[in-house]
Amino acid sequence: MAGVTSIIDSLGILGAGRIGKAIAALAREAGIEVVIAGSAGPVEPVLRADAVVLATPLRQYRNLPDLGGVLVIDAMNYWWELDGKIAEFEDPMTTSSEIVAGALPGARVVKSLNHLSGYALEELARPAGDPERLGMAVAGDDDADVAAVTGLVDALGFAPVVAGELSHGVKFEPLTEAFGADADEEDLTEMLDRFWTSQRGRVVARARGGQN
Repeated sequence: MAGVTSIIDSLGILGAGRIGKAIAALAREAGIEVVIAGSAGPVEPVLRADAVVLATPLRQYRNLPDLGGVLVIDAMNYWWELDGKIAEFEDPMTTSSEIVAGALPGARVVKSLNHLSGYALEELARPAGDPERLGMAVAGDDDADVAAVTGLVDALGFAPVVAGELSHGVKFEPLTEAFGADADEEDLTEMLDRFWTSQRGRVVARARGGQN
């Protein structure tokens, strides 16, 4: 995908861990105004940004502030080793981002910035046209919101790859081929396309009665 223009001029980040800090650093390098808040920090300035990244532990999703009307980028993942087994996130009939969206009435949730490692976010961003540029998946239900996030991903130094609707975030959650893969745009696209023939894809499809 050729370089696109980001319409996100300010970015709020909830979560000041490694991923949140890495995203903040990339955004600042791209000339985007950044406000970041940890678990004990004030959140009001974060919520006034053009978009808000969720980079907190997923188990805290019910404690998130009111994000009604906000463009929300869900960068969280379900880590059963850290969070413990949580039945709703074990359900192959849905995805973690759909569950988060259901808990945030009125929020415009897009899944992205979740499947590359902290190291990749810190060290491997590249400008458009660089042959070593990594792909970054984006999934969401609203075309305008998806376009805004693809522009942000491009500005941060990665090649956006649209995976489909928010439910298609299942293609780049943990346990998938795309998760943690340092793949370029072409390879990532192929990984997402063949998800339903993968082990995880077959498990999900079987649970959903063959529907994908």
